[in-house]
Amino acid sequence: MKDYKRYLITAALPYANGPVHIGHLAGVYVPADIYVRYLRMRGRDVVFVCGSDEHGVPITIKARQEGVSPQDIVDRYHGINKKAFADFGISFDIYSRTSTKIHAETASGFFKTLYDRGEFAEKVTQQYYDQEAGQFLADRYITGTCPQCGKEGAYGDQCESCGSSLNATELKNPKSMISGSTPVLKDTKHWFLPLDKYEPFLKKWILEENKHWKVNVYGQCKSWIDAGLQPRAVTRDLDWGVDVPVPGAEGKKLYVWFDAPIGYISATKELTPNWEKYWKQQDTRMIHFIGKDNIVFHCIIFPAMLKAEGSYVLPENVPANEFLNLEGDKISTSRNWAVWLHEYLEDFPGKEDVLRYTLCANAPETKDNDFTWKDLQTRNNSELVAILGNFVNRAIVLTHKYYEGEVPARNELTGFDKETLDEIASIKASVENSMESFRLRESLKFAMDLARLGNKYLADTEPWSLQKTDPARVKTIMNISLQITANLSSLVAPFLPVTAKKLEQFLNIETVAWENIGSHDLLPPGHTINKAGLLFEKIEDDAIEKQLEKLRKTKESNAEKEVKVDPQKEAITYDDFMKMDIRIATIMEAEKVPKTDKLLKLTVDTGIDKRTIVSGIAQYFDPEKIIGKQVCVLVNLEPRKLRGIESQGMILMAQDSDGSLKFVSPSDKVNPGSNIS
Repeated sequence: MKDYKRYLITAALPYANGPVHIGHLAGVYVPADIYVRYLRMRGRDVVFVCGSDEHGVPITIKARQEGVSPQDIVDRYHGINKKAFADFGISFDIYSRTSTKIHAETASGFFKTLYDRGEFAEKVTQQYYDQEAGQFLADRYITGTCPQCGKEGAYGDQCESCGSSLNATELKNPKSMISGSTPVLKDTKHWFLPLDKYEPFLKKWILEENKHWKVNVYGQCKSWIDAGLQPRAVTRDLDWGVDVPVPGAEGKKLYVWFDAPIGYISATKELTPNWEKYWKQQDTRMIHFIGKDNIVFHCIIFPAMLKAEGSYVLPENVPANEFLNLEGDKISTSRNWAVWLHEYLEDFPGKEDVLRYTLCANAPETKDNDFTWKDLQTRNNSELVAILGNFVNRAIVLTHKYYEGEVPARNELTGFDKETLDEIASIKASVENSMESFRLRESLKFAMDLARLGNKYLADTEPWSLQKTDPARVKTIMNISLQITANLSSLVAPFLPVTAKKLEQFLNIETVAWENIGSHDLLPPGHTINKAGLLFEKIEDDAIEKQLEKLRKTKESNAEKEVKVDPQKEAITYDDFMKMDIRIATIMEAEKVPKTDKLLKLTVDTGIDKRTIVSGIAQYFDPEKIIGKQVCVLVNLEPRKLRGIESQGMILMAQDSDGSLKFVSPSDKVNPGSNIS
């Protein structure tokens, strides 16, 4: 790896339209904070920047729903999230916001630089316009019928049912979310970043020079590049955001995905007058911590912007994580199905490290993972309390019992003693190797192995059995146990910062420098340690039951909400209906479509033949568990290609009040090919 002089670490800017939840923490903020704390302990020059993303359509939608201004929304949630991050111990050097003057100047200046160089293409395109509201509609302000799967309620940029990316003009029966009226197409001028111009650069930079990126990141980028990059609009017709600073752009704002990543630059400017050395000197290592939904913007669009400007460094790595679910269900802010950070801190005061540990130990690094309250309880009680806390407590309590808190001198070492002491450096090396490769879950496991080593050492040597018969041997055992404890105080610090400070207080020491971890003499003979307190307390069943009851009430509340029934579609003739050939079919095979989250590739026996159907149901069903299921299939639907796979039919589904999908199936097993009439 290149010898970098400084590190610039960015964490994805959370939208200021709601509180931060555990999905955000697991995907972005906990791993970023762990890595930054590790770099600081190694003496690296590092800045850690983040802030609220305060522009974009979700914020204006939230403001419209509540009848307040967008500024009211962002002020509220910026305050909530900034405090929650600070209370949780996320160690940003700055937590800024994109509504600041310095950000507007930075984003406008960046755009103007590219504009003056002729980097943008000006295009007049047709965009939906709400005549009743008198404004152009952003993609998320338009809903309609998906042209791919026929599902109602698709947005102008994506169908959340089948996962297809859409253009608003592709929607059938489009409607404005502002007035409910049918919008009309109207000419509007926008500026486009020609990603196709930068495709050769991106292909070489990503596919050849950055093969060390995580598989999910590299794969998603390759998929986009292989499909061919197209010019991307960087302006929008909105009334909230950073003004487009060129003539003829009145009433237009910078598109949020041009504006937001520049927030990293403006935050660094706000932090230090020496911001350019982190952004413009090639011996800086820039790393973006993001969730998988932001990969394209941080790996393709933002690098293309930086390359077009010409004076900035490019990200060296983008270790994006997958998604975290909650109790087997997708986290949803609209359904209040989440564990909100500020509420966790209120319900579990002093247990910040318990949540950090659980989220890191179960991090969605390679696939979506599930958070459960029972798992948090188990990891606390069976790992933090029973392994780490137990070892530290025994080492300190026995030292006070035998030596009134003074560190005893070692006597002659056995082979087992030497092996144990040497293992400390080996564990440290494993922690570093995994950390440098962004395998933080594995790195945490290795750090905990040092506590396991200490427990094993005490269990095997049994100092309590030797104190009367061989006190000299016990002094050696306790000295080694305390050296392990002192090493632990720094080795766990990136993961468990509050716990590390407690250990330093127990041992009456300053922070052990990272380069000294592995030393056998961190605590000299005669050094006095303080009495032990509890590193961790058990979490009882009633505390967990309260959280589960809260989720049960949320689920019940969602179910009780008025079920939205789509209006009746226009009348069809009996002959139209008779053209549909719906048959009972049996699912023979099922598998996820690669590089998609929502599509399943099914092989079904229709009685007529065995055929392939691609269906957007992956988030609702485990492929292995639906094999053998009988379903209703529209068999004479014109074939359509989805992700390069020809789909030869459509499965009939019913959407429940909680948003989940159910198969429409016969109550009793029937022969494949049976007609539905």
